[in-house]
Amino acid sequence: MSAAGPAVVVAAVPEALSAEFFSAADLDRVHRAAAAAGGRFVRAESLDDLDPAELREARVVITSWGAPPFDPALLARLPALELVAHTGASVKAFVTDDLFDRGVAVTQAGDAMARPVAEVSLAFTLALLHRLPELSHGLRAGGWYDADAVGTQHEILGAPIAVIGASRTGRAYLPLIAALGAEPLLVDPTLDPAEAAALGAELLPLDEALRRARIVAVHAPTLPETHHLIGRRELALLPDGAGLVNTARSWLVDEAALIDEVRAGRLSAAVDVFDEEPFDAGHPFRTLPGVLATPHRAAGTHEGRRRQGRIVADEVEAFLGGRPLAHTIDRARLASMA
Repeated sequence: MSAAGPAVVVAAVPEALSAEFFSAADLDRVHRAAAAAGGRFVRAESLDDLDPAELREARVVITSWGAPPFDPALLARLPALELVAHTGASVKAFVTDDLFDRGVAVTQAGDAMARPVAEVSLAFTLALLHRLPELSHGLRAGGWYDADAVGTQHEILGAPIAVIGASRTGRAYLPLIAALGAEPLLVDPTLDPAEAAALGAELLPLDEALRRARIVAVHAPTLPETHHLIGRRELALLPDGAGLVNTARSWLVDEAALIDEVRAGRLSAAVDVFDEEPFDAGHPFRTLPGVLATPHRAAGTHEGRRRQGRIVADEVEAFLGGRPLAHTIDRARLASMA
């Protein structure tokens, strides 16, 4: 044990990300919670940068993107570990059965990311309805307005919008489009019609929702059964001029099939997630006029990042204070996470 006392809380979060996540007040709360539990707070760029003695004494580990798997070798270096608190959403990349077998609690800050992703999905939806990618592309190419190249512009008022998945982001997106007068069509096999109605949506099978949709917004989890949930056959069901919004995972949409539909001018797309990130300079998404592409930053708002840090600070305080956690992940929930 070091002279400064046991390292009750260790944060393996790069400094730049830590500055995005944690306000001074929230960092102070973590420091005080660790001290109240008889220890201290230590941070490093990664777990490998921490002193072995600090790892041995750690009861709480705060993680971020790029965390290594908590396999037997790592857990052997963390014999006192009781909680992993993740600053992001999905923990699939590093949470293992070994961690659960040890009885370690796992919590994450995904709830903080739902609002910004839903807002970007809304922005994408409006952009595609109003044909903003095509209009902007025409101007950048030196032209003005070409009705045939742009296609028909629409309002969101009365627009049928298929929402694929009542996830956290799906549930945050639904009230936004409803408030603007859209007609939400929900596809989610885990819900019944009454539950969908409580969310302000009509529950439909996937094919029927696609046939009716002017916009499809993808918010489903990444599961074996959702791989290319929106594939070539499903895209062909969409009406001419429809648009697809994906702020979830590229896993859900056949990217090559989508490119073919957009290249043909039948569909438009607004996409924040891709099969390859970053994609190369010659990728069609960079030049197709019917595409709005952003570099996987839908959740990257200042407010959302600070909410992520606040949730982690709340969870660390609660855990060290002997109170229940609010954002835990167990084996069953991990299996259904994106």
